Amino acid sequence: MKKLSGVIVIGFLLLTLVPAFAKEKPRMGVLRFTNQTHVGWWTSAMGQDMQDMLINELASMDSFRVLERKELDAVIKEQDLGASGRIRKSTRSKIGNITGAKYLVAATVSAYEESTKGTGGGISFAGISLGGKQEKAYMAVDLKVIGVKTGEIADHRTIEANSSGGGLDLGFNFSGFSGNLGGFEKTPAGKAIRACVMEIAEYLDCSLNEGKNAPCMADYNAKENTRRQKTKSAISLE
Repeated sequence: MKKLSGVIVIGFLLLTLVPAFAKEKPRMGVLRFTNQTHVGWWTSAMGQDMQDMLINELASMDSFRVLERKELDAVIKEQDLGASGRIRKSTRSKIGNITGAKYLVAATVSAYEESTKGTGGGISFAGISLGGKQEKAYMAVDLKVIGVKTGEIADHRTIEANSSGGGLDLGFNFSGFSGNLGGFEKTPAGKAIRACVMEIAEYLDCSLNEGKNAPCMADYNAKENTRRQKTKSAISLE
């Protein structure tokens, strides 16, 4: 009987203590995308739309605690209203309970190229026209992960995506696109944008949850080496 009681006690301790030692999901805030290219379709609204895409992608993976920062002013006002005494005590939000981010993700579109054929059709992203029927599209995004506690760059990587007409059917959800997209859901320009966002989310999952020595990182290191070699080969030093 004593032996059975001991087993029960140990089982109870395991059930109560294991969650306490479970690995915490990284607390993540996503900043608005910025742009260093000279493409005509970029506006400030584009950076916000790509920010929303990455937030949704990270949240859907259930590997992060994604913190809403764009609507933070509204949250603060709601808490201030609760503190004013005008909200029923049992339902008010208390000041001091906003979760702090451990990392901030900053992303810059550093390259975008596309080749077009014909003038018919077109695609609109956030109401901005990208032109005619794209045959090929390439995008590169410079990614930085900033540690909030120290302000140091905890990680950085350049993410690339290529797409072409008829290929790369990745089955994306184009919730961030609008305008003339109806007949062009598989347009290379749109797929390159979405592919970059998905690649960023998957890289962050590997880097921040699995670690720098994880098997998944080998693929990203190989891509980075290939990117560097291609860049070097395109530079002519005399």
